[in-house]
Amino acid sequence: MSKYEDILKDIEETLGIVPGYMKALPEDVLIHDWGLYKKYYLGETKIPAKYKEMIGLAIAANIKCPYCQYDHLEAAKMEGTTEEELSELYYLASFTSRWSAMLHAQNYNYEAFKKESEKIKKHLEKKSSK
Repeated sequence: MSKYEDILKDIEETLGIVPGYMKALPEDVLIHDWGLYKKYYLGETKIPAKYKEMIGLAIAANIKCPYCQYDHLEAAKMEGTTEEELSELYYLASFTSRWSAMLHAQNYNYEAFKKESEKIKKHLEKKSSK
């Protein structure tokens, strides 16, 4: 059995099927990527699965990918993400890109932003140590 056939067998054992979008990839790409996909998307890593799915959903919303949105939303629910957490995520998904757009529209000075961010950080650290 070839390395590629071994990968296809492992994918089918892991996922129940070999999705068409994986079959469509060049053999060397799937051989390379499957181990990483399995480890970081399906496996236990430093980031709990629930949070990986929530991060994925927030990114998917920003890149406007319906495939990723569907996949990460369903996986987040499967991992126990509550409706309350999803509700908060829906807002947070827009937070970074929205503030980024406002900063970019102003052509805000990056060095000034970094200095102000450091002042804010020090203030918040001081407040939290009380």
